[in-house]
Amino acid sequence: MKSSNYIINGILIIAVIVLFILHFTGKGANIKKSEATAIHSDSTTYHLPIAFIRTDSLLPQYKYFNDLSDALKKKVEDKRLDLNRRADSWTKSAAEFQQKAQMNAFLTQERQAQEQSRLLQQRDELDKLASQADKEMQDEQAKVFQQIQDTIVAALKLFNTPKKYELILSNAGTDNILYADSTYDITNEVLKFLNDRYVPSK
Repeated sequence: MKSSNYIINGILIIAVIVLFILHFTGKGANIKKSEATAIHSDSTTYHLPIAFIRTDSLLPQYKYFNDLSDALKKKVEDKRLDLNRRADSWTKSAAEFQQKAQMNAFLTQERQAQEQSRLLQQRDELDKLASQADKEMQDEQAKVFQQIQDTIVAALKLFNTPKKYELILSNAGTDNILYADSTYDITNEVLKFLNDRYVPSK
């Protein structure tokens, strides 16, 4: 009885040892290798739910951006024209004053001083107008870029419905993104989407 128990226990121990050896040598290694191959093949075909837009390529071709830019350029040109007219008028008045002063055409020194003071005051006003115009144009430019950004962000929410991307990045040149596979570049798709939606105001 005892000898038969020893024999059975011995056979079980040998079976466990054989299974252990098989698992960690040939067959186990083959299973691990096939699993690794599957993971590798999955990782090469799987695309992350992210994309990027090249804004430096998108903006020059975006119709809404071009229309706003043209309107802003016209405002800048009109402001410059007005300032130039005022400056020309002042220059003529200053030249006339200089000529009168040289020819002693002013009736009194007091009258000459009054005219000189008036011209200096006009010059200060012109300088202030020029500074104010620069600030207004900078504010207007910032407003235009904010409008464009708001429009693009709102359009991207529609573009990304149903949800295809978890993250959409923006870059200009090599800013922010130093390298990205071209399959993640959706610039042309977004540009077409934006231009198709844009209706110019009359």
